[in-house]
Amino acid sequence: MEISTLWANILDKLAYEQSSPMIFSSGTFWALFLLFLPIYALLKRRRMDMIVYVVAFSLYFYYKSSGIFFLLIIATSIFDYLLSHKLVSCTKEWQRKLCVALSVTASLSILGYFKYANFFALSWAHIVGTNFQPMDIILPVGISFYTFQSISYIVDVYRRRVEPTDSWLEYIFFLSFFPALVAGPIVRADHFLPQIKANRMPSHDEVWMGFWLILLGIVKKSLLADYIAQYNDIVFTTPDTYTGFENLMAMLGYTMQIYCDFSGYSDMAIGLGRIFGFRFIENFNYPYLSRSIAEFWRRWHMSLGSWFRDYV
Repeated sequence: MEISTLWANILDKLAYEQSSPMIFSSGTFWALFLLFLPIYALLKRRRMDMIVYVVAFSLYFYYKSSGIFFLLIIATSIFDYLLSHKLVSCTKEWQRKLCVALSVTASLSILGYFKYANFFALSWAHIVGTNFQPMDIILPVGISFYTFQSISYIVDVYRRRVEPTDSWLEYIFFLSFFPALVAGPIVRADHFLPQIKANRMPSHDEVWMGFWLILLGIVKKSLLADYIAQYNDIVFTTPDTYTGFENLMAMLGYTMQIYCDFSGYSDMAIGLGRIFGFRFIENFNYPYLSRSIAEFWRRWHMSLGSWFRDYV
């Protein structure tokens, strides 16, 4: 193979493909991760160099996951960073509240457009009795997670629980840190920003625990969830051609599928964080062992539940 052809193939592989976005379970991600990790280890003790390197990789990761929408997270980070510094300089309470309102409104408006614009437009069309063609809106991967993180930051600054980051790079590091960017857990400013400043080196035990969690997550996602999904898809496509027992197994299988899928991603994210010297909160605590619906929701996606409790 000619060098030019090989180079063209590499560039094609590194470019965004809408049909196959990069996720943790993809071979492309792990190939890039193996290249990323030794350079990260060399830069770890030089905090600002490490931050620049991780931000660049995180933005590229998001580009590979959502294409041009990586510019949206950059715009959000600039807006929030400037507004947070404006917030602390305000002397009147109404000015401080206005800064928070502007940030939260902007974040939720962007999230609402991508997630609910077609829904509300369709509902309005039904009310007035007009035809409606859904708009071609592509939902950026992970937009809910970094939107919630953005809100937690501006609210924590308002409550004086955290100080605004010294630099924009520190803030976009927090907002775009790739292990938690796509599927959580939701990283909160008061928990994560001090870790960026501390830049703690991980212990050997933490590194090995991180690799164990990554392996566990891969097993949950790629082996269990994807395998169960094949059976579920077959049954759900034509449920009337299968027995009641087979449909019941598909329903039970789906509950395991979504758990293994979601918790698998969370395990991989937490494991990656451990390797890099950062700690995320646990996201799932054996939810199917719960004795009530209320207990189930306390054990399922715990970072989201605690976020709603503290910020809504």
